[in-house]
Order: sequence, then C-alpha cells, then structure tokens
Amino acid sequence: MAKDASFDVVSKVDMQELDNAVNQASKEMISRFDFKGSKSSIELKEEEILLASDDEGKLRSVIDILESKIIKRGISLKSLDYRKVEPAAAGTVRQTVKIKQGIDQENAKKIVKIIKDSKIKVQASVQGDAVRVSGKNRDDLQQVIQLLKGADVPVDLQFNNYR
Repeated sequence: MAKDASFDVVSKVDMQELDNAVNQASKEMISRFDFKGSKSSIELKEEEILLASDDEGKLRSVIDILESKIIKRGISLKSLDYRKVEPAAAGTVRQTVKIKQGIDQENAKKIVKIIKDSKIKVQASVQGDAVRVSGKNRDDLQQVIQLLKGADVPVDLQFNNYR
C-alpha cells in the first residue's frame, strides 16, 4: 500500500535574487539623467530595503525602478510590505520596505480554509510558517496547487517538498 503523498506551501524570498535586483536598481539610478545630483539611494539590510530620495515624487520613481528589477528577477511584489514615508535629514524622505518571509498564522488559516472548502480529499495543517498538505492521491494534490495558485492570498506562495 502506498503511503500518503504531501507537499508544503511556503512563502520564501530568494535573498540572493533580491540582492541582485537591488544592485541593478542602484546602478540604473546612477546612470539615469533624472537622478543626476539627487540624494536617492536603495539599500538592502537583513529583512528590509531602505529607500531614500529628495522628495516623494523621486521616491516613487525609485520604487518603480526597484519593482521592475524585482519582477525581472522572478520575485513577487506580494513579498514586499511598504511602510510609511518619513521625512529624513536635509529635506529628504525615506521609506522602509519590509520583506515578508513565511506565512503568518492568519494567512495560514485562510489557506487551510480554502483547501477545506474545496472538498478535495486532502488534509491541510499549519506547521510553523508553512502549511503541509497531504492526501492519498497525487492528482488531488495537483488540484490543490492549482486552486491555491488561482486563490487571492496576500502572500506569495511556493510549493516544495512534493513527495
């Protein structure tokens, strides 16, 4: 008798790809004409990105450059949590962007509820910052993956440990 098949639903950001995207965005800002003489900067620190610029208009441009590089690197924008714009020294503004890693309890419960409401014959359980989905039939697991890809969940989802 075959044992249950399972997979994990997780939300992780490839930090190396994010670092590459931040570096590319910084290089583009240096070379762009509209940023000549500007105090704009992008910096990656641990679990957050620090953005700074002369004013909110330029800050919006910095965010656009960063988002385009992040998308090209295959990272979802759902992984970014923008904080409030704050005034900084010398008349500049700054903004912190938190990088979301893992699935919080509230979203994990939402994912489990979506799976249970679908009436697919699988079991879903919250395990730390991931959701484990298991079932007897691999086709059912594939259905759950397709269901979650189409679901409106506020975090970026990846599926791993498929066995």
